[in-house]
Amino acid sequence: MPKGYAIHDTKDWTNFKVEDFDLKPAEDDDITLSITHCGVCGSDVHTISGGWGKLAVPYVIPGHEIIGTVTEVGKNVKDVKVGDRVGVGAQVSSCMNCVPCWNDNENYCRGDGKKGVLDTYNSKYADGSIAQGGYSTQIRAHQQFVFPIPDAISSENAASMLCAGITSYSPLLRNGCGPGKRVGIVGIGGLGHKLRFHSPQYGVLFAAAMGAEVIAISHSPSKREDALKMGAKEFISTKETPNWAKKLAQNPLDLIVSTASSSAVDLPAMLSTLNVHGKLVFVGMPEDSFKDMRVQAFAGNGCFFGSSHIGSRKEVLSMLKLAADKEIKPWIEVLPMSRCSEAVKRVSDNDVKYRFVLKQDLE
Repeated sequence: MPKGYAIHDTKDWTNFKVEDFDLKPAEDDDITLSITHCGVCGSDVHTISGGWGKLAVPYVIPGHEIIGTVTEVGKNVKDVKVGDRVGVGAQVSSCMNCVPCWNDNENYCRGDGKKGVLDTYNSKYADGSIAQGGYSTQIRAHQQFVFPIPDAISSENAASMLCAGITSYSPLLRNGCGPGKRVGIVGIGGLGHKLRFHSPQYGVLFAAAMGAEVIAISHSPSKREDALKMGAKEFISTKETPNWAKKLAQNPLDLIVSTASSSAVDLPAMLSTLNVHGKLVFVGMPEDSFKDMRVQAFAGNGCFFGSSHIGSRKEVLSMLKLAADKEIKPWIEVLPMSRCSEAVKRVSDNDVKYRFVLKQDLE
């Protein structure tokens, strides 16, 4: 029977207890895998600590950066077979029957009245089955959301690509990141907030691999050396450079991807650094709200401000191919899964370089 590390109370969010649980009933499009690795995401902490609200289920087994070995496939399953190494990210189902789902945008599924976007954990299937995540021994998901892992990428390196990686890669890809583009990545040092929702390293690693000129933007100067090693051509510390926005505006950015999980970002200043019709895309999800924003902040350069939600299957496969071809290796720290309490606490304290990956040790 599957088992995993569960949180029952958001007020006691580091106290994991091992629970046996049931997988959803197997269907013809489902793939079941035995989990070997799972990344630790800032969203795990937001969820189990109550930062995003009450738990939607009696207890939560977090984790949505999952790598494992296929143990069972439904009769409709294509592309993978028993024994293959695969991954699962932050989504395990969608309606498959709406305009976004028909157009490689299942991560933006609108639902068909019966089904919709289903998160990997802290959610329920239409039949009432509870979806539990990757701090566990097994998971079952629809084949659309299970991805073959290229041989060139190790399991520990692949894990965090399935949320942190794709969440940075998708807005880069969709907004034209490539040669001749200046791309800013915000949040390398946390920007005044100790919890980083999505690892900023992937913004730098992928943007550089895609051929863009990468500018790392951080409140703190402490990550300068790391950002440059990851592929940034320039590092801007907003703390050390009072006129940082004016400096950047002299050679404006075509795109900014912000991984910051804080609303303490000077949005008008950030927007002012963009080229005409440039875009600022937030992939960090602050628990609080932005304040004092006026339309005038967008008018001077006709810029755009938006967000992005993980990525589609097509984008995940593209990202994995890029990572394999360019030999992209994230900066990670591997811990036994039994030390998940330590991992989430250290993520909350911003005490990780730059992503934890849990290795299976449950039997």
